Amino acid sequence: MTTLPAGVLAQIRAAGRGFTPELFEALTDLLAPLHEERGYLAPRVERDLSYGSDPRHLLDVHTPGSPAAEGAPVLLFVHGGAHVTGDKSDPKTPWYDHIGGWAVRHGMVGVNMSYRLAPQHQWPSGAEDIAAGVAWIRKNIAEYGGDPDRIVLMGQSAGATNAASYLAGDGGAGAEDLAGAVLLSGIYDPPTAERNFPLTVYYGEDASKYAEQSAVPGLVRSQVPMLVGVAELDIPDFHRQAVGLLDAMLAAHGVIPPFVTVLGHTHLSEILVLGLDDESFGHDLARFVHSVSAAGARDAPR
Repeated sequence: MTTLPAGVLAQIRAAGRGFTPELFEALTDLLAPLHEERGYLAPRVERDLSYGSDPRHLLDVHTPGSPAAEGAPVLLFVHGGAHVTGDKSDPKTPWYDHIGGWAVRHGMVGVNMSYRLAPQHQWPSGAEDIAAGVAWIRKNIAEYGGDPDRIVLMGQSAGATNAASYLAGDGGAGAEDLAGAVLLSGIYDPPTAERNFPLTVYYGEDASKYAEQSAVPGLVRSQVPMLVGVAELDIPDFHRQAVGLLDAMLAAHGVIPPFVTVLGHTHLSEILVLGLDDESFGHDLARFVHSVSAAGARDAPR
């Protein structure tokens, strides 16, 4: 179910299922004006806060402008970009300030982070950077009205791949401190993924190493509550990766984690429409964040 006009949905479908710069530009031309009309920015955004030593170790904190009486849940968003491009925000577009604005409108503090890119920085640099970002949040987010014990990590595409690797333990300690995690259209198991540029530029050309780089065993062991999702019109490899992860979870635990299909959307549009088409994904996301970050949720059996 979606709430976008049928004409907009038809244009999204017609744009295609890939993630080329041309498709991204076409969707920006289509969707950015809708965000501008509705208003997407949080009342206050603290930009370019450093969480590490690299020039890309920067994050933005989105808040309502005045702290909540009690610390709010924190949504940490990790962008996509095939491991070689992307950023936490773009002053020429709503991307990805619209994520932080959405988080604030739903009673959260939003944090968007950038991370080091391939080919200069390969696996497990993404997980290591998320670990550093989470450590910064746990130390500093109370100053912005967020609760350091109620952090939910969310990644999309390459961001989901990095988030999964962090959950699997590739970034070192800290993942166990999360209240929850959202993995949207990521690569979790390199040995079974399509051999293409985004895969080899991040994991390397030596496929003999891919099994040890897989996040699936660590995700199966993780005690962090997860929401897994794909777009209905996603690239088939992302569907296969999600099914493989769910199958491993089912084999190990007899159940699968919460799963959502973002109806009517493609690999790119699934994240760009957050705040415009919450029927397709936003309501599930808000429900999950507030559920896993509620009082006592961390102590419940998982």
